[in-house]
Amino acid sequence: MKNWTLMTLALGALGIAFVHADHHGSGAAEPFNGKDLLDWSFKPKDSKDKRPIKPKWVVGKPSLASNPGALAAEAGEGAMVNLVSGHGQSLDIYSNATFGSSRVEVDLMVAKGANSGVYLMGEYEVQVLDSYGKEALGNGDMGAVYGAAPPSLNACKKPGEWQTYVFEYEAPKFDADGKKIANFKLLKVELNGQVLHENLELEGPTPSGVTGKEAAEGPIMFQGDHGPVAYRNIKITPLKK
Repeated sequence: MKNWTLMTLALGALGIAFVHADHHGSGAAEPFNGKDLLDWSFKPKDSKDKRPIKPKWVVGKPSLASNPGALAAEAGEGAMVNLVSGHGQSLDIYSNATFGSSRVEVDLMVAKGANSGVYLMGEYEVQVLDSYGKEALGNGDMGAVYGAAPPSLNACKKPGEWQTYVFEYEAPKFDADGKKIANFKLLKVELNGQVLHENLELEGPTPSGVTGKEAAEGPIMFQGDHGPVAYRNIKITPLKK
């Protein structure tokens, strides 16, 4: 312990910062209470789409439906479940609370063939897809940073099983005039205990975020206009230097 302390002090003197998540402390937020969606908002549909689309998100206990390409939700507490039956028939959902650099933990369940995404800070998408059993993985598969980097391996479980994502990221930084001086950085993406990405820097947001603009803080958003998916146990802990 003494030698590690001396090394830490020495590296600190050289200007090297340590970033860690205080995930055992009291600073963690749980934006979903497991009971209702009062702390969440729905992203408006594309103004070019004239169809009367309403969100299909409910709170309940999800499972695969008799049709494995769909989810069912038993009444009660537990998860936010998107009961969408087809592409473009529901809306994306995002937290009213916003966050800066954080560690994010979330459980998810997908139906067979389902497609969704976790948008960190509302703007940077890590893909959610039924990629179970696939060998060749691309930028749209489970664990991909959409359009930027495929996952390093396939850690995807079967449809209908709960899976766990862990993300750690540094928010972009801005000077006093609002000019960006540091990019968003994904320090780690972990799926079901296996690391898919480390130290991935993004020069800008991925498509279809909440605003399409970068900021020092942002919500967490779940894509809801693609396929049946459920989320629960959402825990967001600030990163401390």
